[in-house]
Amino acid sequence: MGDVEVGSDGTGAGIGAGIATVLAWVGIIWYMILWGILLLGLRSVQKRYCIRPRSPLSSPPPPDDPLSVPGVSILRPLKGLDPNLYENLESTLLQEYPLERFEVLFCVADAEDQALGVVNELLAKYPRVDARAIIGERVVGVNPKVNNLMEAYDRAKHDILWVLDSNIWSAPGTLARSVDALTQDSTPRIGLVHHVPFVPPAAPLTTWGARVEAAFLNTTHAKMYVALNELAIDSCVMGKSNMYRRSDVACVDGTLKHHPPITPAPRFGPPNENQTGLAAFGKFLAEDNFLASALWHELDVRHSLSCDVALNTLPPNMPLSAYIARRVRWIRVRKAMVLAATLLEPLTESVTAGIFTMWSLKQLGVPVPSFLFCLHILAWITVDFYVYAALAMHHIPSEQFNTFCAAWLLRELLAFPIWLRAVVGSEVEWRGTKYQMRKNGEVDRVDPDLLAKPRWKRSLWRFWTALGFVSSSPKGGYTALPTVEHQ
Repeated sequence: MGDVEVGSDGTGAGIGAGIATVLAWVGIIWYMILWGILLLGLRSVQKRYCIRPRSPLSSPPPPDDPLSVPGVSILRPLKGLDPNLYENLESTLLQEYPLERFEVLFCVADAEDQALGVVNELLAKYPRVDARAIIGERVVGVNPKVNNLMEAYDRAKHDILWVLDSNIWSAPGTLARSVDALTQDSTPRIGLVHHVPFVPPAAPLTTWGARVEAAFLNTTHAKMYVALNELAIDSCVMGKSNMYRRSDVACVDGTLKHHPPITPAPRFGPPNENQTGLAAFGKFLAEDNFLASALWHELDVRHSLSCDVALNTLPPNMPLSAYIARRVRWIRVRKAMVLAATLLEPLTESVTAGIFTMWSLKQLGVPVPSFLFCLHILAWITVDFYVYAALAMHHIPSEQFNTFCAAWLLRELLAFPIWLRAVVGSEVEWRGTKYQMRKNGEVDRVDPDLLAKPRWKRSLWRFWTALGFVSSSPKGGYTALPTVEHQ
């Protein structure tokens, strides 16, 4: 009897050791793959952003062929006074592109919006630019940015649309180079051009929240973003600054399933059950990502990452809590879109990947000196620093190096706790409004009456709603907005 028990324990221990060995080999292989991706990101950034040539489209078109330069409508959705708003919007009016071949539409939902004052100043300063304000929104879903864009989307003169967030500044040649990328001969053809967000080193960041956000965007995000777009296995688009054709968007419906050409919904008029065009993405919070994925999967077109960056203006006094809240929000949004990738995200971070690798080496009997983890972190920050410098196109001033290293290290240490907090919830807050994420990436607005209830009651309500015992009607707590409401 005793021998059987010992044998049983030994078998169990052997199975456990075998599983640990398999996990250890998985860890080593993953570490090598991860470093391959990191180095690909570094090399791609250095190659892509080393030079930004002047486009032929920046020059006036031939007098006998004025339409040889593609027309572009630039859409800028606005809400309130963002930092550096005047300069950001002015950069759109100063694009090196024939004046008669582009227009700028500033979109505000409310005639009382403070951003209109800035817009009116710019319209008076640049009367020769075809620019105007579009006031009023059309509610097509829960996403306020899409609602704000709908009127301008329909009224735009040109098929090529360039949509930029209000906190983005663009270099004068960005428009011309982006049109070059969109219209290049390729198979499959290019359906969308986007730009990696970048916070310039000269940005006056006075708080650790702003510095950590800048460190994230300029290193971890940029490196992985460029690497994944270089691999081009699937769509990977953040937003901020996207260019695409309205005629393409009119033929997608957000199902992300390839289908034969469909008849676009009328630009004006009542909606149909199967919405197409921009209105189809009003039900998503990450509308840019879903629109890009729809173009990729439904029309079988590809994306081009421009050699320009989208200079991202951050609030200089952004608190650390705001950075954490922003990261929690977008991890929860990604969890609803790509669950598997979100769950594996910690293994792409320097601290957790390093710990997993050190454990794997020990399991395989490899000596792990105490300084090996430090070497791992040193190698990682070195790659990230060179990514940062390549995007800036110049050396980072030495007086900023210590601040960068401290912000980078703080971001790396916060990565796993932030991820852990994000994956255990599904409620997000954006511009003062709370939303509930669905599993398919859609969102519902949380009813204010529900917000007044204790947290445990809200959690209990979400639990019963998920089981289907109660509905998510407005009285139930989650407001499903009407599909379309014309003004």
